Amino acid sequence: MKKLRTALLATLCIPALASAELVVGVDLSSTGPAAAIGIQSQNAINLWPDTLGGEKVRYIILDDGSDVSRAVKNARKLTLEDKADLLVGPNLTASALAILDVLRETETPMIALAANGVIVQNPDGTQASADPARRWAFKMPQNDILMANVIVEDMVKKGYKKIAFIGFSDSYGDGWWAEFNKAAGDKLEVVAREAYQRTDTTVAGQVLKLLAAKPDAILIAGAGTPAVLPARTLHERGYTGPVYQTHGIGTLEFLQIGGKAVEGTLFPTGPGVVARGLPDSNPVKKVALDFTEKYEAKYGANTATQFAGDAYGAWVLADQAVARALKSGAKPGTVEFRRTLRDEIEKTSELVVPNGVFNITPQDHQGFDSRAAVLGTIKDGKFEYAGD
Repeated sequence: MKKLRTALLATLCIPALASAELVVGVDLSSTGPAAAIGIQSQNAINLWPDTLGGEKVRYIILDDGSDVSRAVKNARKLTLEDKADLLVGPNLTASALAILDVLRETETPMIALAANGVIVQNPDGTQASADPARRWAFKMPQNDILMANVIVEDMVKKGYKKIAFIGFSDSYGDGWWAEFNKAAGDKLEVVAREAYQRTDTTVAGQVLKLLAAKPDAILIAGAGTPAVLPARTLHERGYTGPVYQTHGIGTLEFLQIGGKAVEGTLFPTGPGVVARGLPDSNPVKKVALDFTEKYEAKYGANTATQFAGDAYGAWVLADQAVARALKSGAKPGTVEFRRTLRDEIEKTSELVVPNGVFNITPQDHQGFDSRAAVLGTIKDGKFEYAGD
């Protein structure tokens, strides 16, 4: 009788194991200073299918309020309590870096929606494939060097030589300063560098110093609505030269708050932001346009952004990797499945998402190449393709 009861229990357990729940934990900055970015991510996540890799999935979405410590708390809850098989997010680089220890401790892969390359690379720019924490980290946004190259190429093509730089006085601004200088090499001369806080209400002093250097063009290394301040101040001071920004400006709030002061701004961007203007020869256009049309059908014309495209692309990346991981026999909710899923993400090859083409390797946990970056401009209050 005892043997029969044991056999019956084993039989009853088989379906439960076979249908183990697939869980994806999401951490976003839906409120706080980075809300303009987090809301775009949330909008795209609302379009995610209710399956992943062909299986039903449960999404658990938490708001970190743009606070690093809260992001870490969310990550610990999602991994330890909710047993998430995968984390998506956060939106901020500082939060992504703080979560790395959680990834290492729980052996959980993360697809970050934050931009800085240091999330997946050592500070010296080399891939941290052997790093016990970063080996679990992947990210959607293009590395800054890829975007910096687009800016430098355009500046050189147009004959600009002397460049003035103003950026955030944090990891975002410092990262862009390093990558822009790397891309510029001996092709451009930086004649002035200034910095400001995201919360500053004036940059008049910094702008006067930039203008005193008489640059051919100015690069503003900021993100979201705080990147408007230097542009507006330059406009008020009568500057009519070219202004470049980074891909961090890609929010609707930036356009609304910037108004005429940001008209004509040039910026690098993923193809998804300017999908309709891309030439048919662009290898990402079809996927980018499909996403844009799906997104705008729900949220209105001209609402698709870099951040929304990244968040939707995270589902595409995870969908492919989960499908392969499930074939291994490992069950969701187990460390074996998380390890397998991490390995499968790392094997992603020629996968087209709204903002580029992924070829992820142990040496490159971002995986985009030049197909993920084009030059955009702001025209009539909209993000548009600037052409070749």
